[in-house]
Amino acid sequence: MENSENLKTLVREKYAAIAEQSKTENAASCCGVGGCSTIDYSVMSDDYSVTDGYVPEADLGLGCGIPTEFAQIQKGNIVLDLGSGAGNDCFVARALTGSTGKVIGVDMTEAMIEKARTNVEKLGFNNVEFRLGDIEKLPVAAETVDVIISNCVLNLVPDKKKAFGEMFRVLKKGGHFSVSDIVLNGNLPEAIRSAAEMYAGCVSGAIQKEEYIQLLEKVGFSKVTVQKEKTITLPDEILLQYMNKDEISAFRNSGNSLSSITVYGEKSEACCSGDCCN
Repeated sequence: MENSENLKTLVREKYAAIAEQSKTENAASCCGVGGCSTIDYSVMSDDYSVTDGYVPEADLGLGCGIPTEFAQIQKGNIVLDLGSGAGNDCFVARALTGSTGKVIGVDMTEAMIEKARTNVEKLGFNNVEFRLGDIEKLPVAAETVDVIISNCVLNLVPDKKKAFGEMFRVLKKGGHFSVSDIVLNGNLPEAIRSAAEMYAGCVSGAIQKEEYIQLLEKVGFSKVTVQKEKTITLPDEILLQYMNKDEISAFRNSGNSLSSITVYGEKSEACCSGDCCN
């Protein structure tokens, strides 16, 4: 696996290309760029079409859940979306927090920020903003956010503990998060884990579900709970780019799998840091 900065560059380049395409064009794969051919969008996606606040132009088909379903967003909340893309989940969150609340989207890809800002200008919302930044070093002040959401993005972050620590830092005491992400149950074959294209396609950057939850607890979050989980089955035509038929058969029979999970956790009113919570 390449080093962290190289991986960030890879992801940034892939998602910059995605920003120039429509959901229909991106629907062929999770990373959405022609020639990448990683994961069929329909394998991971959930249907937003009946969700309040849904803006089709902002949906690039890159999610693996609908975190706002479980985020308990209240009127007047300040909501932070990590890896906000073209603004899809931000606009859904705005419908929940209302005109008295605020939604902040953070993304490390300039082209995505530009697309999101264009979308918000067309919609005329004055309480949704998009900031260019790294999830491992969020451009957000400490203890200013009520709710954090994220959709199939944190698995792309090389240093997940640092990213989770940043989530803890910016949340107010008593705040909470609900994030959808990809995790492992068992081990993926090395052929998949080492494939840089699969990393940009939300797979090989995934970690074990147990480790994911433990890292969240280690930085200080409490009441960490899996709210929703579904198994992701990778089609043979995709796996054949990385494995032969015998290797695929062995993988299918191994009991190892990928899952999309939506996870909830809280920052206790009494907590001052991850260390004091533990």
